[in-house]
Amino acid sequence: MRISIGGDHAGFPLKQHLIGVLEKWGHQVFDLGTHSEEPTDYPPYCAAVGRAVVGGEADMGIVLGGSGQGEQISANKVIGVRAALCNDLYTARMARAHNDANVCSIGARIVAPALAEEVLRIFLDTPFEGGRHQRRIDEIADIEREERAT
Repeated sequence: MRISIGGDHAGFPLKQHLIGVLEKWGHQVFDLGTHSEEPTDYPPYCAAVGRAVVGGEADMGIVLGGSGQGEQISANKVIGVRAALCNDLYTARMARAHNDANVCSIGARIVAPALAEEVLRIFLDTPFEGGRHQRRIDEIADIEREERAT
């Protein structure tokens, strides 16, 4: 799988750790920054991750920051992104199974590296269930089209 990853300085150490894990698992990883623990703002990095997913350069995206909340919000501003805050195993599974999330947001100040690995494994391995959930994904896409038209 091709995975884009990015975030701010708070997420940098976890990002570096997860890049190694993802590559070990056989994924192709695109590191979209930041590239240090020097304080920086997260929105441009998270938008870049979302754009890579929507643009087809990546199959999935990961955004990382202190809590993961702002990172999720930023990624979701890119039309076509369905970013989910996944700071535990249950939300990682449901984000994929019910919401067909294509970007996983993790709070690096909340989630330890070992748990983050499990969150990502579940997120990446859980298929979208479709069925009644597809109707809701279609409704989200309708909202995006309406917003684009205004």
